[in-house]
Amino acid sequence: MIKVSVMYPNSKDVKFDVDYYKNDHLPMVSNKVGDALKGLELDLGLAGRVPGEAAPYVAIAHLLFDDVASFQTSFGPHAEFFAADLKNYSNVKGALQISELIKF
Repeated sequence: MIKVSVMYPNSKDVKFDVDYYKNDHLPMVSNKVGDALKGLELDLGLAGRVPGEAAPYVAIAHLLFDDVASFQTSFGPHAEFFAADLKNYSNVKGALQISELIKF
């Protein structure tokens, strides 16, 4: 199992429409990638390491797939379409990381 994380960095000038991202963007992604998507989670940053410090990321989406190939096959054909939707919810581009998921 792999986890694809899309992390949106936080800053004083960041704009991020949580409602749009949660109710429109993520369901659109889920619909387009179909059954290849095994799970989806959204983390919304609340705080950093010390009291009063802002969270380093305003939001992080985690998408679960069986393997890298299934992610690439299902997500790749729609990547430009997904990226074009950014203007509807944020002024910062998310960084994408693919990780092996190890459960304990």
